[in-house]
Amino acid sequence: MNDQADVVVISEGLTKRFGDFTAVDNVSFRIRAGEVLGYLGPNGSGKTTTIRMLLGLLLPSVGQSQVLGFDSVNEAEDIRQRVGYMSQKFALYDELTSFENLSFYAGVYGIRDPNVLAATINLLGLEKIQNERASELPLGWRQRLALATAIVHKPTILFLDEPTSGVDPGARRNFWDLIYELAESGVTILVTTHYMDEAEYCTRVGFMRRGRLMAMGTPTDLKESEVAGAIWRVHCTPLLASLDLLETLPVVRNVSLSGDHLRAIIDEKSSVHSVEHALDAAGFHDVRIQQTAPTLEDVFLSLAGN
Repeated sequence: MNDQADVVVISEGLTKRFGDFTAVDNVSFRIRAGEVLGYLGPNGSGKTTTIRMLLGLLLPSVGQSQVLGFDSVNEAEDIRQRVGYMSQKFALYDELTSFENLSFYAGVYGIRDPNVLAATINLLGLEKIQNERASELPLGWRQRLALATAIVHKPTILFLDEPTSGVDPGARRNFWDLIYELAESGVTILVTTHYMDEAEYCTRVGFMRRGRLMAMGTPTDLKESEVAGAIWRVHCTPLLASLDLLETLPVVRNVSLSGDHLRAIIDEKSSVHSVEHALDAAGFHDVRIQQTAPTLEDVFLSLAGN
């Protein structure tokens, strides 16, 4: 980071152990003001535990962190007054209406101005459901309401923990539109997800696996630096059996199923001929191999393989 004044989140060697299990292992990174940082990884990789340590909701076993210049252990209350946090479970009161939920959370932050509530409702398009009980809302609307309760006090930084988990693709796209509206207004955002396609929307991306931060960078930089080899689409019949064969070939660094084809990371372009020959020799039919651009899923698979 060239300009330390722009750094709003600092994690230095954060580690969290639960008995013999290490949930987060020596994680260090920094977030600059205005970034949308995607924190990716499968369930159980340590993403939520990292957020909870940054917010002071969990004490680290080792390491330290700061948010907006406040120490996460000793000044956690100062942090929580200035940030928004949307947890995985959408912490809403089911017996209250949408408006009552928003009013309650606004009151927690000392906000009583009805104009602030109205502005938040308008920003997230909640007018039609403001008088409906939270328990009666479809998941996509519950998601929007949960975001409203997290931003009603106009936080500087927003922590979103798996905010799109379980919602339909349309609601996911709409939610990301809202995220970028907030980012354009100056809010810094850390969002955890296990959807690799969502990471393409982020300024930078960090990949977590088994408690460790394997890499962090822009999507473009990660595709260039972390994928060792070219990416190829492999079509043939039968498909699943060909995956087993490709996994045994030394020139194939990684192979995975992707819809009606395989995605294979192959050492060099010249090695593709040996892959084609191996498939033909094994009796596979309709063999077609085409080079394609890497995705962030390829980055993750490459990192995990290494």
